[in-house]
Amino acid sequence: MQLFGPRVKALIVADGDVPERDRLDAAWPGWADAVGLVVAADGGAVGAERLGLPIDLVVGDMDSLDEDHLDRLRAAGVAVERAPVAKDESDTELAVRAALARGARRLTIVGAFGGRRLDHTLANIGLLVLPELVDRETELLDAMARVTALRAPDAEGRPVRRELPGRVGDLVSLLPFGADAQDVTTEGLRYPLAGGALAAGPARGLSNVRLRPDAAVTLGRGILLVVESPATLSE
Repeated sequence: MQLFGPRVKALIVADGDVPERDRLDAAWPGWADAVGLVVAADGGAVGAERLGLPIDLVVGDMDSLDEDHLDRLRAAGVAVERAPVAKDESDTELAVRAALARGARRLTIVGAFGGRRLDHTLANIGLLVLPELVDRETELLDAMARVTALRAPDAEGRPVRRELPGRVGDLVSLLPFGADAQDVTTEGLRYPLAGGALAAGPARGLSNVRLRPDAAVTLGRGILLVVESPATLSE
């Protein structure tokens, strides 16, 4: 399936903890709008079915799905791409690459957190900085957090500005990834930064609060993980 247009996105379901549909809808209204492709990463197919999503493709080594389940998916018209167990990529990375190969410009990944393996959660967060995603809108999503990455400078050496639209009162954490984040300026957040630095390690950028629905952040150099959480988590 080929995707067309910047508003069409791929939805990837990983094999971590997949929230109930009503919790996702309440936390992030419209999260499943404009989906043109649904890719399940191995056992993520179970989560996708529970969310009521029409699966187009399942990828992975299939160590979390039995053959009967795979046969049912194939019978329903779902494409299955089996990978070797001994491979360099995680199943979620394979799903991301499959979506990109089909033209995805925007990606939402659910089920990337939790599960039995902390290392898988960390690896899934690391996918946000894949070079292939530098010009793609990509988010990791569950009922408690939305995680995106901001990288700067851009191809012309300029700072990068990111709009952070959302509900007043929601939490916004800015966490350097890999190294210090330089020349950080925020707008519409309770604890402002004006050309400041966020050092890798200390939690200075944790638990800021959106004061208006059109908040934003500008980054001069480095990588920032932007973690947004519903205000109810602070109660």
